[in-house]
This record gives sequence, C-alpha cells and structure tokens, in this order.
Amino acid sequence: MTAYPAWTPASRAGIVPLHPYGFGTILGRSFVALRHNPRVLLGFALVVQTVGYVAVTVAIAAVGVASFSRLATLVQGSEEFDAVMVGSIALTGLTALVLGALAGALGILVQAVVVSEVASAVVAEKPTLRDAWLRVRPVFLGLIGYALLVLLAWVVVVAVLGGIAVLLGLAVLPLGIVLGILFALGLIPLSAWISTKLFLVPSVMILEGVGVRRGIVRSWVLTRRRFWSTFGVLAIISLAFGFVAQVISLPLSLLSSGLTVIVAPTGADEVSTLISYVVLQLVGQIGILLVQCIAVVVQSTSAVLVYVDARMRVEGLDHDLAAYVEARDAGRTGLVDPYRVGVGRTWAPAPPWGAPPVAWPAPGGGPAPTAPGWPAPSPGEPYAGQPSAAPQPMPQPASPQPAAPQPPPPVGPAPAVPPSDPTSWAAPAPQPPAPPAGPAPAVPPSDPTSWAAPGGPPREP
Repeated sequence: MTAYPAWTPASRAGIVPLHPYGFGTILGRSFVALRHNPRVLLGFALVVQTVGYVAVTVAIAAVGVASFSRLATLVQGSEEFDAVMVGSIALTGLTALVLGALAGALGILVQAVVVSEVASAVVAEKPTLRDAWLRVRPVFLGLIGYALLVLLAWVVVVAVLGGIAVLLGLAVLPLGIVLGILFALGLIPLSAWISTKLFLVPSVMILEGVGVRRGIVRSWVLTRRRFWSTFGVLAIISLAFGFVAQVISLPLSLLSSGLTVIVAPTGADEVSTLISYVVLQLVGQIGILLVQCIAVVVQSTSAVLVYVDARMRVEGLDHDLAAYVEARDAGRTGLVDPYRVGVGRTWAPAPPWGAPPVAWPAPGGGPAPTAPGWPAPSPGEPYAGQPSAAPQPMPQPASPQPAAPQPPPPVGPAPAVPPSDPTSWAAPAPQPPAPPAGPAPAVPPSDPTSWAAPGGPPREP
C-alpha cells in the first residue's frame, strides 16, 4: 500500500446543489423530491393520512348515530327530547374535537418524517422509514406541543378580537359590524406574517434537535432577511394545491347534483340516487385526500430547502455538507450529523488584502480580539521587516533569497569583470597572501648641518 489515499468515485449529487440556490430551485425541487424516495415520502404520507381520515370519519359517524338514534324513541318537543338533543350534539362535537387532534398528530408525524427524509436527500442518502423515525422520535412530543401552542395562540387572538367586536356590536351595531370586518381583514396579513416567520420551526427542531423555544428563535432569525422569498414559496404552494383541490371537487359536486336530477327528476327518494350520490362524494373525497397528501409532502420539502439555503447563506452550511459527503464517500464511518455542526455561527467571505482578519467568537460569548492589519505593499516595495537589497556593481547570477536578513559583506577589492561570454566565465583567482612584514629599515645618518641650539655657541663643522 502507498501513503496516498485510494481513488474514490465522484460524490453523488443530492436533490439540490451544495451551494446557495434561489427561489426557482426551491420551488422546482420541492416537486422533484417526490421521485427521490416515493415509498417514504408519498407512500407513508398517503397511508397514514388515509387511515387517519377513514378512522376519524367512521368513529364520528358511529358516535353520532348511536347518540342521535335515541331521539327516535322520544316525543319531539318534550324536555327529555331537548336534553338528549343537547347531549348528543355535545358528545359528537367532543368526539370530533378529540379525534381531530389525533388526526393532527398523525399529520405532524408525516411532516416530521418528510423533513428527515428530505434532509438526507440533500446529501444523496435514502434512509429507511425506521431511520427517519429515529431522527424524529426525540422531538416528536415537542412538535405536538408546538402545534398545540400555535392553535391555542390563534384561539386566544380570535376570541379576544371577536369578543371586542361583539361587545361593541351590542352597544352600537354598525360599529360592531365594521370593527368585526376590519379585524377579519387584519387577521389575513397577520396570519401570513406569523406563518412565514414560523415556517422553519419543524425543520429546526428535527434537524438540530432543539426544543420549541429555541426552534421559534432560530426560525425567526433564519427568515430575517429571507421573508419575501419564504412567503413566496409558501403562498405559491398553498394557492396551487388549493386550486387543484377545487378543480377536483367542483366537477364532482356538479356531477352529483346533475345525477340526482336525472335519476330522480320528481325528487322521490330512491336507493339508486342515494348510492350514486355517496359514490361521487367518496370519489371526490379520495381525490381531495390525495391532493392534500401531496401538498403536505411538497410544503414540508420546501420548508427543508428554505432552511438549508438560509443556513448556507448565513452559517456556511454548504461547506459542512460538502465535507460530510466527501468523508462519507471516502469510506469514513461515525461521522457527525452535518446539520448540527456550526449552528448559530456567522459566516462571511474572506476579507480583502490588507484588511484585519475576522476572528471566531470567544468561548465566553464576547467578541474575540482581532489581529492588527498590515498594509499591503506597493509595487516594487519590500515587505515590512525585510532589508533593502544592496546595490550591486555588476550583474550577479540568480540565487535564492535567504530566509533571514544577512549581514553586509566585508569591503574588499572589486571582483574582476567577467568575459562577455557567460558560458566561459569563472570565478576570479584568489589573491596571493601578502608577505610577512620584515624588520624596519635602519635610519640613515642625517647630513651634518650647521644647526645649533638657540643661545649656544655655534657648532663647528
């Protein structure tokens, strides 16, 4: 074996590219994701919602028939008849409320499984239903609590505004009507705004493993600068599937009404008319249920794609996903979930040359000190801390620059000028050493002069 890693094939592509994408990609890939793993996405959603819908309908019908059938044995208008009527209505309504909440829990389960599967599809993985449930299970009760919290908040808002309108209407009827209309119109943009800001809460809770409060905060932050694109995705998908549901239900409703007139033109009760009506209504409900299942899958998929794109732009999630894919395809095991890496960090492009580097946040939460910035050198100027090149009397052969500054060479005789042919040039011969110094020569006697000391007798020659 060599020290180099073995060759590995190119990484498989997921349902979206591993870099920030746009509005069109989110909208288009939300529908394409159905083909990636239809058994988990569409099959699971269709089975669960169909079973839940049928079970709720049968249970409510059974309770209603059992409670209202007692009215046939009582005299209409009597006190006992009125009491049984009120009790039957209350029992049927309570049953519908409880079973509707259970059906809502099944819908939350479907959305959670879709979120888990789409998050795996981003990194080109096809998890089984069991794997998707293992990711969802720790936060499933939190998701139900979040749904109940949102429902309770809307009930309180509607009750308060409706109560104000009713009280004013009892005092001044026109004012109450106008105020009620204004409240109803004001709830439309409020609902759109709140739904958009909380659109990513299930994705955050499932993929990051956080609670309800942290999920709401994270969704609020991630949609801060992406409100209109997120609202556009949510609005287009909702309007599209609402239109499809109307296209399916309206013709069947018209057909059932026309069939009643054709089969029983005199209005007589006939078994064939009743059967035809029930069959048409059942077909319409099945079509609407199928559209609702697809809508849940597509809307949950779009929420994951918006979440991934927002984290790519804000936190650099695309680098974590790419590193995870490369390590997985290289055969490494025990990898950390890439969606839980770098949560909450702030990512920015590399600073330009000459700008001070940006440091990561300090562990204590405060800003970390940044290193001082060094000015960029101008063309032809040496870097700071590097000595200037000494002037050379003649061209020298190219040589690598030393790593550290070198002391200046000792002053000596100038080297000989090399011949014009560079190939025959050789280094000058070294100078022979100077001979050792001998004894000092004797001073010759000075010539006799007539010089004498001042004030003394003249010197004779």
